[in-house]
Amino acid sequence: MIKVLIVEDDPMVAEFNKRYLEQVGGFELIAIAPSVADALNILDHQKIELILLDIFMPGMNGFDLLAEIRQLGQGVDVIVVSAACDSQSIKKALRYGAVDYLIKPFEFERFNTALSTYRDWVKMTKGQEKLSQAELDIRLLHPNPLPVHSELPKGLTRNTLKTVWESIQAMKEHSFSTEEMANRIGVSRVSMRKYLAFLTDIGVIEMEVIYGSVGRPVYQHRCIKPESDLIKTYF
Repeated sequence: MIKVLIVEDDPMVAEFNKRYLEQVGGFELIAIAPSVADALNILDHQKIELILLDIFMPGMNGFDLLAEIRQLGQGVDVIVVSAACDSQSIKKALRYGAVDYLIKPFEFERFNTALSTYRDWVKMTKGQEKLSQAELDIRLLHPNPLPVHSELPKGLTRNTLKTVWESIQAMKEHSFSTEEMANRIGVSRVSMRKYLAFLTDIGVIEMEVIYGSVGRPVYQHRCIKPESDLIKTYF
């Protein structure tokens, strides 16, 4: 669960944000802070991973909190939730490292998009030391979780790719050969070889060569990213 702090001085708005948050899976609300001072105190004593941050508040404002967080080097992400819609405020928030910016008033769909995209990004990068360009592009170029269909190599179809991927996921971490998967799906080995080569190229499966005592080496495949969002863009 991603631990969340809501920083909002308006109790009614804070309650709305809380209720919206409860409708999006994968998040746990740790506290609601009515001021920047309260937020800093909570950050000193609680592990917070994401802040839903208002900008205009009495005393120190949201920009002050963003600056303080960055100065301290704290590993916490921020989604700004503010009525400020001027370009200067938006640019300033993004320069300070806000991962998204919601302009009040907003519908639940936009809130859900922001939180779901962030949750999927955290899930994709968790435990990974390196990312492929394609995985990074999902976050930087295609942050909207609505379907974005990427182009498949010539000769591959979306329906067959989806069937192949679902079969690979069902095998979990077990290795399989091209012939085994071809028989499972009901396509030729030549065709299956193309699908497996594509999945290897985008980094969701890996291939290893098994050398026996006699005969030709056996090429085995294994799923290494069963929950990758990258593959979904091709369906």
